[in-house]
Amino acid sequence: MSEQTARRVPPSPTPDPSTLAFWDAAREGKLLIGRNTKTGKAHYPPRPICPFDDEGEVELVPASGRGTIYTYSVMRAKTPYVIAYVELAEGPRIMTNIVDCDFEALQVGQPVRLTFVDSEGGQPIPMFTPA
Repeated sequence: MSEQTARRVPPSPTPDPSTLAFWDAAREGKLLIGRNTKTGKAHYPPRPICPFDDEGEVELVPASGRGTIYTYSVMRAKTPYVIAYVELAEGPRIMTNIVDCDFEALQVGQPVRLTFVDSEGGQPIPMFTPA
């Protein structure tokens, strides 16, 4: 019998001034990533200083919501769930959960798409589901 992700409710994030725009965008159904205005290099999580270069400013830009599973693991907790690194179409990798799926059908390289799951406090959390 194949296993499916249960409706695990993630804990609420604790936004700070540097992450507030990210969480506000998540409430609108958007995933933001950081991009260096000079080099164009994208990064996740978005932060005020580019992790690659000390030149240029960082701007927050919406991600397409498309990606592929880079690696994953099924966590066999009281409520099992899938934790994964997803490589976004824009390049950065994001640690996330894969939801609404058959655990047995997941594969490295599988296309996924963005979805949001409400946290304990109601803040939407970006996660992914098979495309």
